Amino acid sequence: MTAAPRPPSSPLRQAAPRSLSALLDHRAAVGPERTALICGPSTLTFGAWRERADALAAGLRAGGLGPGARVVLRYGSGDWIAYAVAFCGVLRAGCVAVPLSDRQAPAVAAHVLADSDASAVLHASGASMPPGVLPDGLWAATEEEVEAKGAYREAGPRPDPDALAQILYTSGTTGTPKGVTATHANLVHGCTLDERRRPLRHSRHFLHAFPVGTNAGQTMLVNALDAAATAVAAPQFTPGRFARLIEEYEVGSVFLVPAMAIELLGSKAARRCVTDSVRLVGSTAAALPQPVALGLSQAFPRAQVVNYYTSTEAAPAQITLLFDPDRPDSPGRPASLRDLRITAPDGTPLPPGEPGEVWLRTPAAPRTYLGDATAGAETFQGRWVRMGDLGRLDEEGYLHLLDRERDVVKSGAYKVSTLQVENALHAHPAVADAAALGVPHPVLGSVVAAVVVPRGELTAPALRTFLLDRLAAHELPARLLFRPSLPRNEGGKILKRELRLLLDDEALR
Repeated sequence: MTAAPRPPSSPLRQAAPRSLSALLDHRAAVGPERTALICGPSTLTFGAWRERADALAAGLRAGGLGPGARVVLRYGSGDWIAYAVAFCGVLRAGCVAVPLSDRQAPAVAAHVLADSDASAVLHASGASMPPGVLPDGLWAATEEEVEAKGAYREAGPRPDPDALAQILYTSGTTGTPKGVTATHANLVHGCTLDERRRPLRHSRHFLHAFPVGTNAGQTMLVNALDAAATAVAAPQFTPGRFARLIEEYEVGSVFLVPAMAIELLGSKAARRCVTDSVRLVGSTAAALPQPVALGLSQAFPRAQVVNYYTSTEAAPAQITLLFDPDRPDSPGRPASLRDLRITAPDGTPLPPGEPGEVWLRTPAAPRTYLGDATAGAETFQGRWVRMGDLGRLDEEGYLHLLDRERDVVKSGAYKVSTLQVENALHAHPAVADAAALGVPHPVLGSVVAAVVVPRGELTAPALRTFLLDRLAAHELPARLLFRPSLPRNEGGKILKRELRLLLDDEALR
């Protein structure tokens, strides 16, 4: 049967935006009064977003900042509207945005300022840089102060798609944060000017609580510009408040990191809220433990649970893994295997079933590390990015993440996956949170240790007995430490270097 011909679309509908600035122009022209972003009691329409970003861009130019100048954006999770204006204003001025959460330690802030060669700092009202961090000669202001300077000036030409747009710093969980550069074309890849093709069309609102300065947070900012749904940014994450926002806005799409999912599932307050509007639950930033993924599928029975697999270095490369409750041993099956590869150490693709390194291919201009051109030689392989994970694809195309390459515990003749140990720990009903890691051993080289957050009464002997049916002898934690919480960075990733210090302190007592 021949399909009925479709009327020709206008060039505007068919074209992809060349930058986030162009996308903002389009959304403001099509729906200036449409709400783009909600944070707490404040809202931002697309028209106001463009107007304020233009004024800020003009103010930056009036302040002497030319194209390519690096501007650090220091904002908190309650400042998403101010941050959105600042980010787009910096890009519209042709400057380079350097996101930085106001929760970062002063030493990290000083590193970002120096490493990025910043020319200025924009910050939320009442959230200036800590004393002694701002170098002499570097000016700092709120976005409102800069907007006031440029309210009646032209913002200047729109940026070149191939020009540098953003420097985003890695989480620094294993060392000093690295700056990752992205062009305007990289940031806008996958966005559309076609109103009929906007993502998240099943939602009136989508909700997240991601902090500024993370790759997940940047994805939500792009979603606010591109999606059919209105963005709701929780000023801070507490499970009860997060669930109330789902109920209040009848949220259709929810985005979490595993730490938030664990808290949400364990919260009695959250369970009292109506959440049957949710059709999509997306998890990112770290591996979602299997029992937690199953818990989400039960808590949101009308929703598809999705694991988004990406990294700061790989974006916009992203694998969408649709979680199947009947296959809980895998985070999901990718919709396409075109941009995913399991390889040997030399990059040779491996067949299904063979474990190896996980590589992703970016469809846009690839990112790079800031500074030394050789710094990313191991990570960036043309358009392919080594993710630092070990995994395999089974015969049916399901991805199995085995572990972070650096986290694999080499114990005697065995290699132990900390992810597998953590999955077993999370399966215990009295375990609220858990992390596994390797610690030195005089004979075996390393053994597994685990730090556990108990829920109610739990003893080490009872937990060890539970694990005997789920783990091999060499996978069983040789050391167990119970703590009230796990140290995590603001993006929700567990800080295993701090866990090692906790275990060292415990051993000395």
